[in-house]
Amino acid sequence: MLVLAAGVAIALAVSMSVTAIHSQSGGAQAVSQPNIIYIVTDDMRYDDFNARYMPKTSSLLADRGMTFEKAFVSTAWCCPSRATTMRGQYAHNTGVWYIANSYDPDPGVPDGGWKGYKGNGLQDDTVATRLDAAGYRTGLFGKYLNNYGGTGAPRGWDDWFAFRGGAYYDYYVNDNGTRRHFGETASDYSTDVLSRETRQFVGASVTASKPFFAYVAPFAPHYPYPGAVPRHEHDFDGEKAPRLPSFNEGDVSDKPPWIRSRPRLGFIETATINQQHEDRVESLRSVDDLVGAVVEKLNRYPGVLENTYIVFTSDNGWHLGEHRIPGEKNRPYEEDHRVPLVVAGPGIAAGSTTTKLALNTDYLPTFTDLAGARTPAYADGRSLRPVLEGSATAWRTAILLEGLGFQAGIPKVERNYDAIRTTTGKYVEYEGGFREAYNLAPGADPYEMTNVYNGANPTVPPLSDLDRRLDELKRCAGRGRTAPSCKVAENAP
Repeated sequence: MLVLAAGVAIALAVSMSVTAIHSQSGGAQAVSQPNIIYIVTDDMRYDDFNARYMPKTSSLLADRGMTFEKAFVSTAWCCPSRATTMRGQYAHNTGVWYIANSYDPDPGVPDGGWKGYKGNGLQDDTVATRLDAAGYRTGLFGKYLNNYGGTGAPRGWDDWFAFRGGAYYDYYVNDNGTRRHFGETASDYSTDVLSRETRQFVGASVTASKPFFAYVAPFAPHYPYPGAVPRHEHDFDGEKAPRLPSFNEGDVSDKPPWIRSRPRLGFIETATINQQHEDRVESLRSVDDLVGAVVEKLNRYPGVLENTYIVFTSDNGWHLGEHRIPGEKNRPYEEDHRVPLVVAGPGIAAGSTTTKLALNTDYLPTFTDLAGARTPAYADGRSLRPVLEGSATAWRTAILLEGLGFQAGIPKVERNYDAIRTTTGKYVEYEGGFREAYNLAPGADPYEMTNVYNGANPTVPPLSDLDRRLDELKRCAGRGRTAPSCKVAENAP
């Protein structure tokens, strides 16, 4: 039996089991299309998601839904990743590579941030416009795209509550065209504000008997630190960052030059990483509260929770000392590209897991498929619905990871990379000529310690085959034309 208990503070303390769901009160939502709530955190690693750090999300979503053990983002940087989600396209097809439109030698070239996204004409055809056309009420709450400066809601959004600078306190929001400031009191804490706005949107949609799509994007656990609300700021005092075998890696002679040039992490750097991790996971406690509060809100209306898909993930990961990288992203390693992904909703087996490769190119096709909306021909991804329903047979065997390097706001060409991530391995090509290959098969080298590019490891597929497949993925496009289809390139043997 599912038991819900609301606390007296901003956060709702939710205690649940997962054998049954009982709605509490209010009118039924007279719609046949399922509701969709997409919750995306900022810089959350795949191993940040666990029952200790996020007990409500674990019990309400993972325990009653599906956990993806191999979920990735194609470009591990905030704005490119979010542009991919909105459009279902790899970065080489969106043209959004950076978090700001200022890295290209010609600043007039739309290559990053909200300006680049808008300048490339992407804002007018998105997951929101597709679902809006299918009869959904659509709402965005939180982070849209980096350096967003719009004065009103883009096409397709019925309720618009987008950050315009700031983070947890002392920030501005575009609230359906009105610029609002939130201060530094407990009630201004941004994750809690997003929780309230999302619940109001749910209630209004149910009252209107309309299916809804909510895009919920809290700032946590992104810098600045600490980012925890007072009620959670001591939840994990003294918590240390994960100590993976690759932490402060001793022998980096097989790594690219920009890693080989790094000294090993010292006491101060290690202590800083530990403090950052503590602050990060404490900030996630409020996200956990948000999930609990939203589920409690859904459960107030007969049949609504049962007709709602809730997707929880992150826009990219974050390094915490692995391979001597103290705190970065947009690198080809698992810590940056691999993200948590759990989905709960109608027809999904409770407590299930899958090892099928999932990518953020898949979210738009999945949402349009579930909603009965039209999936655009340009989408590079595929619907995850067959995986969620347990009916998937043949599935992709590889995905593309890509990124343009930067450091202190300056492009670093030698760090530009393309990589193919298969079910059991990874092959990386840097623009500067360096190459990496890792055997990620079970029991082999999951922490990418041994670069076997120049080795003779018989478990590594012929690199010529990986090179050919990577070349096809680098050029692939959803619509095809002269480029190979991304779906074909991902499936090719």
